[in-house]
Amino acid sequence: MTKKEKAIEIADILNELYPTTPIPLDHKDPYTLLVAVLLSAQCTDVRVNKVTPHLFAKADNPTDMIKLDVDEIRQIIRPCGLSPRKSKAISELSHIILDKHDGIVPQTFEDLEAMPGVGHKTASVVMSQAFGFPAFPVDTHIHRLAYRWTLSTGKNVEKTEKDLKKLFPEKTWNKLHLQIIFFGREYCPARGHDPMECPICSKYGRKSLFK
Repeated sequence: MTKKEKAIEIADILNELYPTTPIPLDHKDPYTLLVAVLLSAQCTDVRVNKVTPHLFAKADNPTDMIKLDVDEIRQIIRPCGLSPRKSKAISELSHIILDKHDGIVPQTFEDLEAMPGVGHKTASVVMSQAFGFPAFPVDTHIHRLAYRWTLSTGKNVEKTEKDLKKLFPEKTWNKLHLQIIFFGREYCPARGHDPMECPICSKYGRKSLFK
């Protein structure tokens, strides 16, 4: 079986299990999504969703956010971890959005990745989930599953993203990356994973998983 054929069958399994893919991070617009995704770095979506209501009650737009002291932002987002760095990034990117983009979150990878705290993965999430642009955000979870399923060599997330984009049709990317995340949480976790019980690993898993 070729990787392409395997990818088609895996996509069929994911479509059957997750016909709908709600966005995990609570938000109301591109700005609140951007902030939420930034906060999700090395933090669970569940925890972010507990923190953002407190932050957005004070500032849910760049104009109000720059009125907050960075330390005040840090205190609110502390449960998400890396709060000194994240609070500074949120304040600085809010200034940039106001000064360079007329208060509107930009809709290009170049402009998003130029902002502090916004890497390629974060920009990809915003481009796909806020603007519907075809993107395939690859986090550590998708990176791990793509390796387990022998769809990628797993050397780094950049390589994994390129491999997955070649295997799956562009029109499926936005939904597929969420399907893989949902699947990983339910069936294919990093720890305590039984490949024989996994609907995908049991059929297509890397041989080393069964040793």
